[in-house]
Amino acid sequence: MELKNGLRGLLGEVKNNVAIELERTPEVEPAGDSLVYDDLKIEARRWKVIDDAVVVMADLKNSTKLGMNKWVQSTANIYEASTGSVAKIFDDFGADFISIQGDGAYAIFWGERRIERALCAGVTIKTFGEDLLEQLKTKWDSLPDTGLKVGIASGKLLAKKVGVRRKPGSQAPIWPGKPVNYAFKASASVDKNQMAVTKSVWNAIKANDFLTWSCTCNGEPSLLWQDLTIKKLPEGAPERQGMFLASAWCPNCGEEFCESILRGEKKRSEVDKPRLQVSLERKRANELKATRNLRGVK
Repeated sequence: MELKNGLRGLLGEVKNNVAIELERTPEVEPAGDSLVYDDLKIEARRWKVIDDAVVVMADLKNSTKLGMNKWVQSTANIYEASTGSVAKIFDDFGADFISIQGDGAYAIFWGERRIERALCAGVTIKTFGEDLLEQLKTKWDSLPDTGLKVGIASGKLLAKKVGVRRKPGSQAPIWPGKPVNYAFKASASVDKNQMAVTKSVWNAIKANDFLTWSCTCNGEPSLLWQDLTIKKLPEGAPERQGMFLASAWCPNCGEEFCESILRGEKKRSEVDKPRLQVSLERKRANELKATRNLRGVK
């Protein structure tokens, strides 16, 4: 093939485009929390801004170790089974945008019940991930250490389609802002079958008894989440102090909890927080005391 105007001509054209763009102020239209995806256009300098969006990232641990030699067919199997299923979960929970990214996928939720839909999708992916790993281990004895990791972040996003005009197949939306990047870094901070959330996400869900406290199948409710410093985020960034979840939907209560969350319910009568908090603090004190005693054993 030959370049239309040669290499020098191409570089000159894109350099000129940059100069033109930097001289003009783009038009930014507020979309609040209810962006209509089809409203994103390819026109230059016309952006939408979403006040608050929730991004859920799911990726496969150690996907590069699956390889493309003796593992090539197995890799294809695993990618199809994992990424395809993750995309379906996102879609069933009403994700407003879904993107496949190599060994994983991310979804953006905005509008009504965005935090509830996003968290339910995340926990469902975690639950699916545990079953996925068991099935993979059954099929391949020498499977690399792998499994799905999930990260969730929220915040303001810009949105616009970019690409080559008159070629729709080359056009795709971009989402400048911290949430997509922070969700990716949150997922990278945990191990397989775990889910991390940034501080703003935790602040949005910490009062929801269905999301933060366990059911009563194994006794009294207990707090499900643990503190997490998302070290891949910048020092001093408020979002860095997040939380992580290692449990999945309960086989007995999961569906009921999920439906309650999606309806917007938050309170459970069996969660007596003052009493449970005392019990939790007593448990942590006993664990700390046991740890100190072990340090004295030689």
